[in-house]
Amino acid sequence: MNLLKVLGPIHVWGLGVGIVLVGEFMGWNYGVGKGGAFGALIACFISGLLYTCVAMIDSEITSTVAAAGGQYAQAKHTIGPLMAFNVGLFMVLTYTMLNASDIQVAGQLVQIGAQQLGHDIPWQPFTVLCLAVLTWLNYRGVFATLTVNFIITAAAFTTIIILFIGVQPWNPTAVLLHKDLLTNLPYGWLGVIAALHFGIWYYLGIEGTCQAAEEVRSPGRALPLGTMSGMITLLIAAAITWYVSCGLLPWEYIGWDNELAPLYDTARVTGSNFLTVLLFIGTLLSAIASANGCINDSARAWFSMGRDRYLPTWFGAVHPKYRTPFRSILFLTPIAVIFALYIPLAEIITFSILSGLLNYTFMPLNMWSFRRKWPLGTIRRGFEHPFHPVPAFTLMFLCITTFFAVYLGYGRQLLAMMAFYIIASVWFAFYRYRYVRRGAQFTMAWPKPAGY
Repeated sequence: MNLLKVLGPIHVWGLGVGIVLVGEFMGWNYGVGKGGAFGALIACFISGLLYTCVAMIDSEITSTVAAAGGQYAQAKHTIGPLMAFNVGLFMVLTYTMLNASDIQVAGQLVQIGAQQLGHDIPWQPFTVLCLAVLTWLNYRGVFATLTVNFIITAAAFTTIIILFIGVQPWNPTAVLLHKDLLTNLPYGWLGVIAALHFGIWYYLGIEGTCQAAEEVRSPGRALPLGTMSGMITLLIAAAITWYVSCGLLPWEYIGWDNELAPLYDTARVTGSNFLTVLLFIGTLLSAIASANGCINDSARAWFSMGRDRYLPTWFGAVHPKYRTPFRSILFLTPIAVIFALYIPLAEIITFSILSGLLNYTFMPLNMWSFRRKWPLGTIRRGFEHPFHPVPAFTLMFLCITTFFAVYLGYGRQLLAMMAFYIIASVWFAFYRYRYVRRGAQFTMAWPKPAGY
């Protein structure tokens, strides 16, 4: 039984932007603590270039390899089983850890809101309840899931625009205090490099649009349109977020480890009750939208690996009524709950970022292999990204630089994650690979690769 083809470009936009937009409301600000306000701005645009390359490369390959699993499905067609297995794990951990950070933020934000109303409540019950409701929604069907995601993501993005208008950017000295608050690079250019670690939080997850490849009605149109328009949306939101926050709050406060929701605090500083309530709602909606999209994407990747026997086939089941990968959805939910309840936010974000970076490092290799084996004109592509191989080389260089940035602050976590993936690779090569039916994985009716 197959997944349903019911999605259009707006659902792809709602999935990609929905997963990422929470990065404008929280998480990016830790980069300010590493490099100062200007350092974080430079990191924001360098990371934007990295993700523009990701979006272009993904749009070409995924609109051609129209199968659930995104980059995992790409890897099994273009490189081989071991790479595909690792890429699948990269994606599952990226989205599961991002999901855990989202619901932790949602729960703590509700606690903060209650405290300001004079009530002291724990954040953990709301976190668990939020994830349970979103899991149920994903269980019941992808069309409803991503329609809801589109609506709440659009609402959250609108709150950023309203905040931007509310601080009167046409009159820079009326509300904003850039002249008084902005300083030079407090830690020099090394601080800028360190800020790249959290600069990618503005965009982390936009590649998740590829997980909808098997469920969109027209992959060649919907995936490139939804992904590229989503990337444009995020670049606008990131620029506004930095401009407003760094114009009203000192960079030392924004980059403070205990600063949970900088846009919400920015709204509070304006003194406007309307903006404060609005940004509280926007922050909460962005976290919920991201968690919702992460459940969708992590389950598709896990389901695809089960269907191809990279994991036990039990995970490759589709619900007979709702046509969703229900077992994968239910299996990954408790993992997200455990991390959300017991691991600090910055560490969860780092786990997600590291897994995402490993995935992005694979993409240039995948693109070179794809263009070499099937040059332009040999197969039908839904989208052809320009200037090849410049985006692939750029992406590889920026990934290596960002790995160094992560190593500066979280070297032990980086080494631990690498050790985990090496152990998982050994397990797959010596145990699980015997169950894989290699010939059954090639779902695309392509000619033999060039040179074969």
